[in-house]
Amino acid sequence: MATPDGGGYCTVAPDGGIFTFGDAAFQGSMGATRLNQPVVGMSTHPATGGYWEVAADGGIFSFTAPCFGSTGNIRLNKPVVGMTNTPTGLGYRFVASDGGVFDFGDAAFYGNGA
Repeated sequence: MATPDGGGYCTVAPDGGIFTFGDAAFQGSMGATRLNQPVVGMSTHPATGGYWEVAADGGIFSFTAPCFGSTGNIRLNKPVVGMTNTPTGLGYRFVASDGGVFDFGDAAFYGNGA
């Protein structure tokens, strides 16, 4: 995941550990926490430089970024495989391996492939 200015990037491990490079600032991680499911994606908050981590069950972990909700307490048909934020940073969406889409904040729902 690239920083908003393109001068650095972060990577995330399945245990939620974050690795920063260039001008990407470390804001925290889930690396030392027992998770229900592995982390499968992350996205950067455009205003704060913070980020979100998302787990396969749709659990969201926010670091200097606002939380708009999650599917961590819902039984999903298939696991979440990735996420993206909206350009405003006021929302995000997850996608599951069956094409299911889950929108939060100002992320508009346009349909899904599930």
